[in-house]
Amino acid sequence: MEFMITRRAFAGGLALLSTLSPALAEDKLSLDALSAYLNTIQTAQSEFTQFNEDGSKSTGMLYIKRPGRMRFEYAPPNSGVVIAGSGAVILHDKKSNQPPETYPLKRTPLNLILARKVDLGQAKMVMSHSFDGTFTVVRAQDPKDPEIGFIDLMFSANPIALKQWVITNEQGTRTAVVLNGLTPGVTLPDSMFQTTVSGRSSNR
Repeated sequence: MEFMITRRAFAGGLALLSTLSPALAEDKLSLDALSAYLNTIQTAQSEFTQFNEDGSKSTGMLYIKRPGRMRFEYAPPNSGVVIAGSGAVILHDKKSNQPPETYPLKRTPLNLILARKVDLGQAKMVMSHSFDGTFTVVRAQDPKDPEIGFIDLMFSANPIALKQWVITNEQGTRTAVVLNGLTPGVTLPDSMFQTTVSGRSSNR
């Protein structure tokens, strides 16, 4: 099963990032504007597609409740659940007899966008900031723990919206997630983000 963050890389991620055209300063969204946008997101949900290094893909639903909470529900045949909450991330494979894997949320670059206050202008957080002709692309790391990897966030403009990301973990592998329209302001119960898996199925 290909879980995001710690399992599998996006085969096209390297190609995608290597084809960025020269930035046009007037088209590039500012870090202040992107930070302000991310800080407006309290709750949100979206269908997503995850691309894996073997050329396969997974789909599902993503739920965000800031600060510090995120839930990925993978559609069949994977039917897995990844939950971030209470400072931890739990990976649960419903088809496995093994207990869920758990590790600290601060050990994943997703912690940057789940922070109580996002500040992309923080010293040594942003590694690069460019425009690829379609998206403003921000490569960010945790300045306190740069060894855990980094995240490439891709934003559209008019209105500003987070469209996709590519995570490079501490082993150098990549995972890409493309969002199918992030809908903010949805009602999400806290029980969805308990780090004991609830077994809740997708609402699609």
